[in-house]
Formats: sequence, C-alpha cells, structure tokens
Amino acid sequence: MQSVRTFGFVCLWLLAGSLALAQFGGGRFRGRIRQEILPNTPYDGRFIFVRMNYESTPDGYWYGGQPAWAHGYPIAEQNLMKIMNEISFIGAHEQEINSIRFDDPELSKYPIAYVIEPDWWAITDSESKALRDYMLKGGFVIVDDFKVRAFRGFGGGGEEYRRVGEEGGGGWPSFEAMMEDVMPGGRFVDLNPADPVFHSFFDISSDVLNNFPQAYIRGQPKFRGLYEDNDPSKRLMMVVNYNTDISQYWEWSGRGLRPFDDTNEAYKLGVNYLIYGLSH
Repeated sequence: MQSVRTFGFVCLWLLAGSLALAQFGGGRFRGRIRQEILPNTPYDGRFIFVRMNYESTPDGYWYGGQPAWAHGYPIAEQNLMKIMNEISFIGAHEQEINSIRFDDPELSKYPIAYVIEPDWWAITDSESKALRDYMLKGGFVIVDDFKVRAFRGFGGGGEEYRRVGEEGGGGWPSFEAMMEDVMPGGRFVDLNPADPVFHSFFDISSDVLNNFPQAYIRGQPKFRGLYEDNDPSKRLMMVVNYNTDISQYWEWSGRGLRPFDDTNEAYKLGVNYLIYGLSH
C-alpha cells in the first residue's frame, strides 16, 4: 500500500501546478445555461474517464444554471486522472474526459461509468435497460454527489444549505425506486469497511469511512453498494456515495479551497474505485 506521505506530495504537486481551471457555468443563480460538452476522444485502448450525462428534471439546474450531471465537469475527473497517472502505470488520458449517455452503444468500451446527482436524473426506459445490461456484463458504476431529500445546494445571499419543503432532490427513496426499475430485486446495502473496494490500492480504515470529510453537506455520509446476485461475496456492480460529494475535493484541489488532509482521503477513495472497477 502507498504511504500517505507520498500521496500527500502528489496532492501538493496538483495544488502547486497552477492549473488555472474554471468550472463551466460557475456562479450562483437559478435558470439554465447551455452546457458545453467536450468532444469525445475516440477509443484507443487507453483508459479514459467517462462521465454519464442525462436529461435533468426541471428543478435540476439549481447550481450555476448547469444541468445536474455536469457539476464539476471536467475539472474533477481531470485532476483525478493526474493523480492516477502519478501513482500508477495506468497511462490514462488526463485532459480528455468523455461524456455519453447510458443508452449510447459506445458505453460498452468503458469498464467504469461515473454519474453524479441522481436526485435530478430523469431516467428514460432505454437508459434503464442499458444501465442494467452494462452492469450485468461487467461494468462498474460509481454514483457520487448524491444528497438527502430536498437538498437545494447553494442558495442566494450566502446560504449554502437549506430545505425547501418537497422541492429539490428526492434523496434515497426516489433513487431506490429508480434502481428497482433498472435492476428488479436488486438490494443496496451499507458497505462493510472490509470490502475489497476500500482496499484495492489504499487501505481506507473504518474510522475514515465513518468520519469521512464533508465538503459542504451536513450529516453522516453513507457508502452503499449493489452486488451481483445480491451476494456480498460476489462482484460489486455499483458503489454509491450517499449524502456526500467526493468529487468536490477533486474539483477544488488545484485551488487550495479545501483542507489538504480531507482532499487526500477523497483522492484515495477515487483511486480505489477506479482500481477496483478495472480489476473486477
């Protein structure tokens, strides 16, 4: 296992690298903007990070007018890929981040799919079927930036967290109902700290998982998973970071706006997810 000192050096390198990156569509306002999507890089056998895009629900444009799927895109994954290439021989694309929908036939070329903000995902029947087929064929899905019911994110006047009746995302109940259509009979369980996904590269302790850093979300993070045949001894098909946003640390790591040690933990978890997905 790699040392925290070595990993910390890599994060410091990211910070000192003057990435000068700006999040597309930044700012705090309601409404919609036209999301710029980077051209996809043709498949060449090298690992490339793929973020899933989707049609957002009408209230899913609450941050900077962006569609929910695009928060942090593509900065967060570009930073994660820099870390991956620094600590491993994966040889991944760094700046080229692809984005497709689950019902795109090209998805079969990618072993790992990353999706955020499922609270605001207006999933279609074709996406539901494609997602089920993808997991059953060996694909690994990472669900991140997933908040509790009625979270409304960054509001006006400096208000960072508020609940507004029944508005906002649906939280776990709506996600579970959506996934029942995707994988009938599938059961999500709280992951055991001993699960291989938490030890595929870095050893992430139960203490860290139980007290995982929170960038801006209140409460206790939950790490849940969906196993093949609902059997924890088999392959983990989907991992869910619930009531937390790991990618927030990746996104901001080049700007020094989040604690250094917390950023380390978020990167270690991201690296473990990728290594697990590539090796299972």
